[in-house]
Amino acid sequence: MKGNFQSIINENQVVLVDFHAVWCSPCKMQAPVLKEIAAEYGERLKVIKIDVDQNNSIAMRFLVQSVPTLIIFKNGNVAYRQSGVHTKAQLRSILDKLL
Repeated sequence: MKGNFQSIINENQVVLVDFHAVWCSPCKMQAPVLKEIAAEYGERLKVIKIDVDQNNSIAMRFLVQSVPTLIIFKNGNVAYRQSGVHTKAQLRSILDKLL
């Protein structure tokens, strides 16, 4: 993932990145919401998951200190960033402004 990450977030598409960890209970609660969002938005949105333990350099680069942290990129730039579990309604509200 390390080599592809920059090219993925630089795509001309909105990219939602879920910084998570396998041991994180809130991350497990966030996962089904992200799956539903990905299905609803289809090709308009790319959702990727970054395990902070396996991709520490990426997590450090974006100063991720707690999980889950969601960062939404638009044209390679951070358009939204927030730690904690997001509801589907919260994500829809954010994404509808960016798409």
